[in-house]
Amino acid sequence: MQFNIADLFESVVDALPNREALVCDGVRRTFAQLDEHANRLAHYLSAQGVGAGDHVGIYAYNCVEWLESMIAAFKIRAVPININYRYVEEELRYLFDNADLVALVHHRGFSPRVAAVANRVARLTTFVSIEDGSEADLGPTASVPYDRALQEGSPDRDFPGRSADDLYILYTGGTTGMPKGVMWRHEDIYFAALSGFVPAKAPEEVAERAASHPGSVMLTGAPLIHAAAQWGLWISLLDGARVVLGTVRSFDPATIWRLASDEGAAVLSIVGDAMARPLADVLALRGGEFDLSGLKLLASGGAVLSPGVVEELQRHIPHVRIHDSFGGSETGVQARAVPAGEGGLRFRADERNQVLDDDLKPLAAGSPAIGRLAKSGPIPLGYYKDPEKSAATFVEVDGKRWSLLGDLAQVEEDGTISVLGRGSMCINTGGEKVFPEEVEAALKSHPAVFDALVVGLADDRWGERVVAVLQARGERRPNVEELADHCRGRIAGYKVPRSIHWVETLERQPSGKPDYRWAKAIASR
Repeated sequence: MQFNIADLFESVVDALPNREALVCDGVRRTFAQLDEHANRLAHYLSAQGVGAGDHVGIYAYNCVEWLESMIAAFKIRAVPININYRYVEEELRYLFDNADLVALVHHRGFSPRVAAVANRVARLTTFVSIEDGSEADLGPTASVPYDRALQEGSPDRDFPGRSADDLYILYTGGTTGMPKGVMWRHEDIYFAALSGFVPAKAPEEVAERAASHPGSVMLTGAPLIHAAAQWGLWISLLDGARVVLGTVRSFDPATIWRLASDEGAAVLSIVGDAMARPLADVLALRGGEFDLSGLKLLASGGAVLSPGVVEELQRHIPHVRIHDSFGGSETGVQARAVPAGEGGLRFRADERNQVLDDDLKPLAAGSPAIGRLAKSGPIPLGYYKDPEKSAATFVEVDGKRWSLLGDLAQVEEDGTISVLGRGSMCINTGGEKVFPEEVEAALKSHPAVFDALVVGLADDRWGERVVAVLQARGERRPNVEELADHCRGRIAGYKVPRSIHWVETLERQPSGKPDYRWAKAIASR
């Protein structure tokens, strides 16, 4: 047995076969049932010629079949590929081709999109459709119904041996450009993201730990197309916990709280303010409807929580610890944030988390210089089919590999790292650098502001001026002077927006990340 995701999962199944493992949209699976369904699908895929190293796309909303498909691929040493259900045809065509898909498991309602692009992807020949109540035509792709695929596959667990070197690939969308596939070894992703903050020392220890725990409940409000949801799910499953999936098609905060109440969730996993703020709003209006006495931890990953949102949540659920984890698809779970006041994100520097200067040397504590945030230890192999970008992001310095992303940071006197923001989004106004994230946090702490994006526009005098695009919480829309006064108590004067633009809804990319291009276009008008 190795640190292979399928091996680890099967060991937990054998230790806890009858414990409930997964709940989604009224469907419940024990560990043994989840394992049997995955075995059947794995055998079906294998019979279609899918084998070790082949890529199997999963194009679906949250459902039990999503996880079963992922496990099935791992069982035959294939590689599951997450596909964002928000993508339009051109994005799908790019991803299907870039990922070299040979098989696709998809919700039936997506069949027209699949048919429109599949004939341009030569190796993609196997299709399995998950029923979703739609009557979409399956003819163009000859997609086999999921239940039939299970019937045709053996329930036996008789697969060849696996390796810690098997691949886990996570397609991630950035603030610009098409999505890219981040390649991890199974062992590396286990230690970087799937083991919580106390990894097992040996593979056998994973099931032993799970069997020793009474069983907890983790609810994720995020879709499995994103890293935060996948990692939270696997941390919980390998710990023997029951995972409850929110049926994410459009985020419904009241439904999430109802699930947490009905299922007795001890942990709620979300992604930043985009989920936290509407969750807080529902508690303010209807908090008495939900029994959240069993909730112990609200964990956010993938996007930073604003201090004002944390304070609002804590007013309604004071007994719940709120953890803000920092990391990314290219680093894993990097660190837990420590309190840092308005608009700040800080965590402890250590041998694996450093800030590197232009010569790739670590910055000393208290240095006034700004460098690039870097992570070492278990990190990805690189980007799939992109050696140039891989070489720029994953570098080796004095025999040590680092993952270098676009986040700029400083090292404080006490040795903590202060994350400033994405260098590509940085605004230069009169020679001063302004990072949008800290201005956005200041704006979102105003009671009338629901969400905010901050961009820089060309300015004859200052080079760039700071501009905010805002979504209101209610009917009131404060003017720029009121918001400027509010912000000056939280950030330096040169960071305060010079103009604002109100919109009905802030746009986000298909990845769910802020769409700064859209915000800049709105502001430019």
